[in-house]
Parts: sequence; C-alpha cells; structure tokens
Amino acid sequence: MTTWDVIIALFYHVDEQLHDMPKHPEAHLWPSEVVTLGLLHALKGVGKRAFHRWLTRDYRPLFPRLPERTRLFRLFKTHQDWTQTFLASPTVLGVIDTYGIELISRTWEISGVTTLLR
Repeated sequence: MTTWDVIIALFYHVDEQLHDMPKHPEAHLWPSEVVTLGLLHALKGVGKRAFHRWLTRDYRPLFPRLPERTRLFRLFKTHQDWTQTFLASPTVLGVIDTYGIELISRTWEISGVTTLLR
C-alpha cells in the first residue's frame, strides 16, 4: 500500500461521513478535503512548514486547489470541530496512560502507516 493509497482511502472514509456538508461558495476546498488534510497533518507529526512542503511537493495532484500554508492552517483552526468527529474518543486506558501518543505512534509504525507518511 502506497502513501497515495492511504491518502485516497482516508479521503474516501471522511467524504462518506461528510458528503452532505455543503461547500461555501467562495471556498477552494470541500469540507472533506479540509478534514482529510487535518488528519494527515496529525498523522504526519511534523511542523506546519514541513507538512505543507511535503504535501505540495509530493501530493499536489490530489489537492489541486490547495491554499497557501497560512490559509490552510487557518482553515484547520476554524474547522477543527469537523475533524474532532474522526479522532478517537478517550478511553479508560487512554486516560490512565499518560504516554498515549507514544503508544499510538508505535502502533502506527508497526502497521507501516507512519513509515508511509514520512
């Protein structure tokens, strides 16, 4: 499975949930594109500049109307409630484990997804 496949599959699942959400007439990206990009940024785990550089350099064809970096991250902040529905709910184990993100990171690396996104 390539990174392209991961991004397309992620977009498909997000779009299935948000397909009824209308796009603002002046918006360049659909809500499902904004959420997909936000989730990719969280999975990639790098800074804003590095993420935008990676996305523009390697995956621009998947998001041809990608806004410039500062505009993209303003969209993430404005519409973070859209993305929250796709994040895991807290569990008893997650509350107990103060190093949850490291555990999640190791799990993703084992499955190879983190490796694909780097």
